[in-house]
Amino acid sequence: MKVKRIVLASRPGSDGEPTKENFRLEETDLTEELADGQVLAQTLYISVDPYLRFRMNEGTRTDYVHPWKLSEVLDSGGIGVVQHSRHSDFKVGDFVTKLNWPWQTKCVLDGSSLTKLDPSLVDGHLSYFLGAVGFTGLTAFFGMKEKGHVIPGANQTMVVSGAAGACGSLAGQIGRFFGCSRIIGICGTDEKCSVLTSDFGFDAALNYKKAGLADKLRECCPSGVDVYFDNVGGEIRDLVISQMAKNSNILVCGQISQYNTDFAYPPPIPAQTAAILKERNIRREISVVFDYVDHFEMAIEQLGEWVRTGKLKVKETITHGIENTAGAFLSMLKGGNIGKQIVQITG
Repeated sequence: MKVKRIVLASRPGSDGEPTKENFRLEETDLTEELADGQVLAQTLYISVDPYLRFRMNEGTRTDYVHPWKLSEVLDSGGIGVVQHSRHSDFKVGDFVTKLNWPWQTKCVLDGSSLTKLDPSLVDGHLSYFLGAVGFTGLTAFFGMKEKGHVIPGANQTMVVSGAAGACGSLAGQIGRFFGCSRIIGICGTDEKCSVLTSDFGFDAALNYKKAGLADKLRECCPSGVDVYFDNVGGEIRDLVISQMAKNSNILVCGQISQYNTDFAYPPPIPAQTAAILKERNIRREISVVFDYVDHFEMAIEQLGEWVRTGKLKVKETITHGIENTAGAFLSMLKGGNIGKQIVQITG
């Protein structure tokens, strides 16, 4: 059968900005004959995430993701429906997911690599398994639980950068659940600011593209910042750190402002910022979700309950069609999404 797929046509370079020319849409043949243990699945949803920028380089600068190969099909988190099965655990109609799903309209997959999904856990919103009840939610959950060092009842103020994105929008809400009393979001448009306060329950939201960010942040955090969920790095990171309280905590989740620069991960911080960290005894830790694999089941159950009861608010930006996957990825890197960026392939 004929299927469509996206391959890596070229690399942008470690210091280059990705473009659509780095990707290529192809049509290829896919065998319908399955070996024992395989399934044929139709792709429903593809996840595009900031960390995938690393995979466009020859070296990813991390030890937990591997580079994409030139002229080979790309992959990321995905969800599909089984159309044919020669694996005893899966039948036609089952919904399945895996972390390295091919960017392809239909795929032959090894059944041992798949996880069966229960749509009732997300009230039928299957794409939530790529976001709030998937690795994005897990990242926010374990980041706050293990690295946020939230003290319930301590009247702590939390700041989230990249706050209207997939992880930031969840992290702010989860920070509140764990005991932070005041949540401030930093984002890039007035529309996102409005969504953060009206939909996600943030106490205040600041547009970093407008003048006076430092003064506005100080007004929102008169006693300083106690917990900083850092998704962006760079100048915003340094500004927030300059207003952090003594013995406060930084959780490094992402550094999207630096992903097109050839630095190790996380990128180095300026000497002046490093001096503040030392002087104020600020703890700065990297959060890697794969460190908590043994507790994923517990966290998925909790995230699912929060979503089903409406306690955890979820937003998605959905792009349609395999041919628009690269465009959705590039838009997400520039902040074009509110909530989780998803590509709906079929369904």
